[in-house]
Amino acid sequence: MASNLLWLHGVHFLKVYMPNAVKLIFAVVTFVMASVVHAATSDWPLGPIRYIVPFAPGGATDMLGRMVATGLTGKLGMLVSVENKAGQGGSVGTAELAKAKPDGYTLGGGTISSHGFNAALYPNLSYDPIKDFAPITLLATSPNVLVVHPSLNVKTVSELITLLKDNPDRFSFGSSGNGTSQHIAGEMFKVMTGTKFQHVPFNGSSPMLIDLLAGTTQFSFENINTVLPQIAAGNLVALAVTTAQRTPASPDIPTMQEAGLKGYDISSWQALFAPAGTPPAIVKELQIEVAAILKQPENVKKLTELGLQPKSSSSEELVAFVAIEIPRLAEIVRRSGAKAREPVLQKSK
Repeated sequence: MASNLLWLHGVHFLKVYMPNAVKLIFAVVTFVMASVVHAATSDWPLGPIRYIVPFAPGGATDMLGRMVATGLTGKLGMLVSVENKAGQGGSVGTAELAKAKPDGYTLGGGTISSHGFNAALYPNLSYDPIKDFAPITLLATSPNVLVVHPSLNVKTVSELITLLKDNPDRFSFGSSGNGTSQHIAGEMFKVMTGTKFQHVPFNGSSPMLIDLLAGTTQFSFENINTVLPQIAAGNLVALAVTTAQRTPASPDIPTMQEAGLKGYDISSWQALFAPAGTPPAIVKELQIEVAAILKQPENVKKLTELGLQPKSSSSEELVAFVAIEIPRLAEIVRRSGAKAREPVLQKSK
């Protein structure tokens, strides 16, 4: 009898008190986890942060890097400085980012080149675009635009194709480096049109633009933000954007597909990365802060006017995006027959 009473009392205790006990334990665990996350970020940052831009000043990666760095400086209360480390389609600066200490004090801009095309173009790439980085967020996407020097005296894509076919290997196009979206866009154009011309890689868009404006190289498939001012000034002639849709920044410019190149569709993307092993709490805080920076009205206005579409993401979404992009872009490189060449390190004389 006594044992039965004890058993009943035990059942009663479990029914009445156990749910509350479970709730208490859950609350304690949640508090502890939150405390751990807070502890991981409460003493960060204590010093300045480096933001590596793997291209020369003046291009889309540089412009976005400076926008994000300025915004983070204000939000974190600590200086975030941009360092340009150009070379090999972004792989020089990206390799330095991969080897940096994963403590939240080194960040870097990543692109369709550094984390996409280069994996296919450089067999001995010194970093793994997936394993060596902690993805933080996408930053923006943008079309490239086929622009020509006015001396070519062409106004349409078909006119350019005719000129190139009549003068094989006489003309050259400039890019911001091997493996960049500009480079691959040009190689795809060559394959799809059956034309022959030379590729001249530079260490960034700014030195490329100097030679293009001088007529040393005659055309380019440049990021739209770099060349829009030159198009408006009449220094370059825009023939087509490389994306399937026209850009709101300059809706009068037709697409390559409208110009007759069915299936031609190449766009550029920009993202933010940290070295692999960076504390997840720091990655999360950066993702939240950068997303807010990209939503600021003045930044949205500036990016949109330059032809870039602000586009933030979670770290997990960026991981999945890059994993999908690598094989897709490798196939584009294969189809284009693109090869790496030594870049032009200074302005041609």
